[in-house]
Amino acid sequence: MKQDEKDVKMKILDAAKVLFARKGFEGTTVRQICDEAGVALALVSYHFGGKENVFYALFDAFAPDFLNTEYELENPEKDLRAFIGEFVRLRMAEPELINLLQQEIIMQSPRMEKLQRYLFALWMQLRRILEAGREKGCFDFESMKHTLHFIIGSLIFTRIAPSIDDIFESADMQGKEESVEAVAAYTTRFIVNGLK
Repeated sequence: MKQDEKDVKMKILDAAKVLFARKGFEGTTVRQICDEAGVALALVSYHFGGKENVFYALFDAFAPDFLNTEYELENPEKDLRAFIGEFVRLRMAEPELINLLQQEIIMQSPRMEKLQRYLFALWMQLRRILEAGREKGCFDFESMKHTLHFIIGSLIFTRIAPSIDDIFESADMQGKEESVEAVAAYTTRFIVNGLK
C-alpha cells in the first residue's frame, strides 16, 4: 500500500475515532467522518467498504500490543501490576477509543460481538493472573465474576467525566496535569489493595 493511501486511511480512522467517541456510532455519518478527515466521501467506501468496517478497523489499528502478552504467572502480583499499568497507559493514550468502548459496552450494541475478540483476550489474561494469585495466596477474593467486574470497571469506567474532576481535586492539585505513571500507580494500589 502506498504511503498516500496509508495517510488517507489514518486520517479517516483518526476522524472516526474522535466522532464516534463524541457522538456515538449511530450519531456519526460517513459524511461527517469525511468532513472531519478532509477527504472525499467515496474514500470511506473505497478503503473500508462502509461505516461499520471503519469502526472495526479502529480496533485493529489501535489495539494495544499488550493484548498478546503472555504472563509467566510466577509472580501474579507483579503480572497484575504490569497488566494494570499497560491498560492505564492505553486509557490515557487513547481516551476516544476507551470512551467508544464504554459506550458500546453500556449500550450492549450489536457490534459488541465482533469486539469480543479483543476484549476476551484481555479479560482472559486478567482472569489467569487472578487465578494464579489466588492459588499462590497473593490475592484473596470470593467470587471471580465479581472481582473481574470490579477490576474491569476500575480500568474502563474511571475518569469518564473529566468535567467533575474539579469537584474532587484538592487545592494543591488544581491545574496540575497528572502523569500517566502517577495515574497507573494510583489505580494499581487501589486494585491490589482490594485483593489483599
